[in-house]
Amino acid sequence: MELPKDPMMLFSFINMKLRDYYPSLDALCADMNVSKEDILNRLKEAGFEYNPSQNKFW
Repeated sequence: MELPKDPMMLFSFINMKLRDYYPSLDALCADMNVSKEDILNRLKEAGFEYNPSQNKFW
């Protein structure tokens, strides 16, 4: 799975997937075969942080 390169597109894409399909970031990463660390780092650089209790980046 190729994730969006643009940080805002990635933010929107990941949050939509978390909201509609996955109970956690771990579940999304396992199912889509993508690196959790990569997502966390790329979105952190753009100023976003994952909130596990709300299952979204903000």
